Amino acid sequence: MEVLYIVCFFIIGLVFGSFFCCTGLRLSTNKSFIKERSVCDNCNHKLEWYDLIPVFSFIALKGRCRYCSEKVSLLNPFIEVVTAILFAISYYSFGFSLDLVLSLFLVSLSMIIFASDLTYMIIPDEVIIFFSIVIIILEFFLKGFTGGFLSLLSGLSLFFFMYCLMKLGNALFKKESLGGGDVKLFFVLGLVIDPFLGLVTIFLASFIALPVSLYLLYKNKEHMIPFGPFILIAFLIVFFSKVTTSEIFDFLTLF
Repeated sequence: MEVLYIVCFFIIGLVFGSFFCCTGLRLSTNKSFIKERSVCDNCNHKLEWYDLIPVFSFIALKGRCRYCSEKVSLLNPFIEVVTAILFAISYYSFGFSLDLVLSLFLVSLSMIIFASDLTYMIIPDEVIIFFSIVIIILEFFLKGFTGGFLSLLSGLSLFFFMYCLMKLGNALFKKESLGGGDVKLFFVLGLVIDPFLGLVTIFLASFIALPVSLYLLYKNKEHMIPFGPFILIAFLIVFFSKVTTSEIFDFLTLF
């Protein structure tokens, strides 16, 4: 039965992944992700339902548009597959519980921002506001009034720390060193992890981003890359590992 549930969450993740990718891309360009039908980015032909079956349509059409034969972006199937895997991991990690609901919302947040920031280097405020409200409510249900209040303080602390870091970086480098969206994102993430794990997330995100940055700088002379996806990758590693601050300190004392 457990395997069946995992498969079900995987399939649900495929479907929602397609929606999250569409949401992230359309919010970044001020388009409606509900009313407007999907179209080919190359020929603007309206896509039928059978063109939008997650992953399978991409494979069946060999990664090309049915109508103009131009190559289709790999972002959609990538987001769909990653969402499916993370939905399955969420169920495997938390079972049927409020923690599962929280995990699914965090994955949803991550995939929407991943699509928008990777493509347009934008983290829409609507996404931050919506998920902040939902996660604050869930934290109060999960941890009670005191725990929920501490989660709120944790989010504000990480936001303030990242804001100061942004201002310092801007002053040192005489240009934008960190996007405002990244700073706001840490408020949402800080609702779920404590400030120390937030610092671990920052360090891990920077560590993951460094080789990618160096490669892009060498290959394309690109001086700016979206930091949001790396923050989210690091956060999801910390979140699903279920590591605690005390466990990290105990590990560090071994040295």
